[in-house]
Amino acid sequence: MLDGTAMLCSAACMVHCVVLPLLILALPMLARWLSIPESAHLWLLAFAAPAAALALSLGFRMHRQWVPLVAGAAGLALLGTAIFVEGAEETALTVAGSILIISGHVLNLRLRQRCVCCALAAADRSG
Repeated sequence: MLDGTAMLCSAACMVHCVVLPLLILALPMLARWLSIPESAHLWLLAFAAPAAALALSLGFRMHRQWVPLVAGAAGLALLGTAIFVEGAEETALTVAGSILIISGHVLNLRLRQRCVCCALAAADRSG
C-alpha cells in the first residue's frame, strides 16, 4: 500500500512541478483571459509541499538514499522563499525549486527501479 501511495504522490507532485513553471511562463498571455489572484503561489505550494514531502520521505524509507530527499527539500525551500519576493526573482526561484523537486522525484523513481526490495515487493503483489 505504501508503495502505491508513494508512487501516486510522487506522480502528482511531478506533474504539478512540470506544469507550474510552464503555467508561470504562460501567465502574461493567460492574464488577458484569466484573473489569477496573488495568493495562487501560496495555494499551489500548500498542495505541493505535503505531496512532495510524503512522496520523497516514503521513497527514502524504501531505499535510504539522502540525495532525492535533500533535492526535494531544497526545492521546497526555494518555492517557499519565492513567496516573499516578486518579479524575475520569484520566477527564477520557482523554476529552480521546481527543477530540484522534479530531480528528487526522478532520482526516487530510478532508485526504486534498481532497488531489490522494491522489485521483490512488486513481484509479490503481481502474483
